[in-house]
This record gives sequence, C-alpha cells and structure tokens, in this order.
Amino acid sequence: MPSGKAPLEAVWKALDEAAFGAAQILNLRESLPTAADARFRAEAWLREKQVQGSREVLLITGRGNNSPGGVSPVREAVRSLLAALRRRGVVAEWREHNPGSFAVRPAPISALLAAPKRRNGRADGVNPPVIASLEALEPETIALLRRLAQRSLESLGVRETEKFVAAEMTAKFNSLAGGVTPGVEGEVRLRDAIRSALEDLDG
Repeated sequence: MPSGKAPLEAVWKALDEAAFGAAQILNLRESLPTAADARFRAEAWLREKQVQGSREVLLITGRGNNSPGGVSPVREAVRSLLAALRRRGVVAEWREHNPGSFAVRPAPISALLAAPKRRNGRADGVNPPVIASLEALEPETIALLRRLAQRSLESLGVRETEKFVAAEMTAKFNSLAGGVTPGVEGEVRLRDAIRSALEDLDG
C-alpha cells in the first residue's frame, strides 16, 4: 500500500480501477488544478474518450473539504461542463459516482456530428482546429472523410451531395479532430474515429 495514503482511500481507488480500468479514469484532484484548467483538461479528455469509443469513464474532482464553504470550484466547473457537453453531443449521460467523482458515459460519435453548432461557432472550452484545406491529409483519410460527408448528407436527405461535400468534409474533420490526440499516430486515430462515425451512421 502506498505510504501516506489513507487505507480507505486506497480501497476506493482499487475499486474504481477495477470497475472502470485505470485508462478510463481522469484524476483532477491529484494535480490540484484551477477550475478553468480542470474544465479544459476534462473536456479534452472526454472528447478523446468519445472518439476512442469508451463506454463509461470516471472523473475524479475531489469533495472540496478544504475549499471555502466546503464547495469545490473544480467539482462545480466539471458539473457545469458535463451539462454543456451533453448539449454538444459529447456526453450521453453522467451521474455522481460518489461525492468526489462523476461517472460519465460518452455519446456515440454520431451524436457529436449531429449536434447543433453554437452560434459563435465555438465549442465549450476547447476550440476544434479549423483548416482551409484538407490536402495535407493522407489519401486514405481524405477518402474516408468523403465517404463520411456523403453518408451524412444522404442521411439528411440531400440528393446532390457533390455540391456540399467539400464543406461537409471540413465540418466533419473539425468535429472529430478535437478528440484526437496529436502525434505520430494522430492521423491513424483520426481514421479510426471516421470509421467509428461511419459505423454509427450505418448502424
């Protein structure tokens, strides 16, 4: 058992990891972030988990026992974020797991793609990348994006999809890219997200 850790807290941690899996837990309490930083980190992480197809994840905020009035600013910021992300199609549902954490079920990617855009064009907390051209992407990725755009337009009843497919490809890229961790394998993860979105639409 780690030194300095209350036995009961160690038991709760072990139970949470058994129930959710260590990779499906974000512990904001350990790093003591500000409310704004916690909100930013939680949104980026939840968007990534949505793209990965996670079924349920755990957000640990802490109880706020040492906060003024016993109310945790981080917990309240995350609670507000979860409500916003449900409207944005990122979160399907969430519940209080215990007084210091939330269990969250990410929405399917199709919910993200179908969610209405904010009037100012920005998401809550994380701004998805906006690009003028998709030419930098690999041919396989562009082909998948085109399929997704066409399939999405068809599902909306658009008959002449070619007139709108370029704009729809960019829109779909912007929706999905915010949940893809950048790096060497970033485009591979993007293709996986597009395939998941196609499966959701065809399902």
